[in-house]
Amino acid sequence: MSADDLIIESEAKKASRVLKKGGVIVYPTDTIWGIGCDATNKKAVDKVYKLKHRILEKSLIMLICDKNVLQNYVEEVPEMLWDFMDSFDAPLTVIYPQAKNLPSSIIAPDGTVAIRITADKFCCSLINELGKPIVSTSANISGDKTPLVYSMIDEKILKKADYVVDFKRNRVTEVRPSTIVKITNDGLIDILRP
Repeated sequence: MSADDLIIESEAKKASRVLKKGGVIVYPTDTIWGIGCDATNKKAVDKVYKLKHRILEKSLIMLICDKNVLQNYVEEVPEMLWDFMDSFDAPLTVIYPQAKNLPSSIIAPDGTVAIRITADKFCCSLINELGKPIVSTSANISGDKTPLVYSMIDEKILKKADYVVDFKRNRVTEVRPSTIVKITNDGLIDILRP
């Protein structure tokens, strides 16, 4: 097991203990540094909104690491989406209609939910430890600049989080936020953020 693997395992366990108690974490995602919680815990999701000073009408992204669990959270996954997702090699967030089995605070007013299937080792380790999807939203106050690297995160966010993951803090490679697409009512794919 590599040094990174040992850190991932240790930090995922620490962070998941916090998430299981309804806590909020700051962590490295497959895109940018994020604020996260158990996506199925309404009180925890509400804490994320409060921490970010985010309006409830702006829904949050949810991370999973296994496409087979999608059907637990959305009514239908269009067949053509599977090939589209498989052909995409960058982080991809899909907004699905007809969300289910989630707190109202993670579902947009129009009944949609934004889900990204991540292949990131740390995120998947954390999701597997928790046994549930996690929220992923940028680690900033709403309206402020998105922190592409750890050093850009506002001290207020770090102090108010229940746990700050100690992994990839010195990563200097800047990554951009994920591409966002939406499944339209007629089953087509609409690109919202390339």
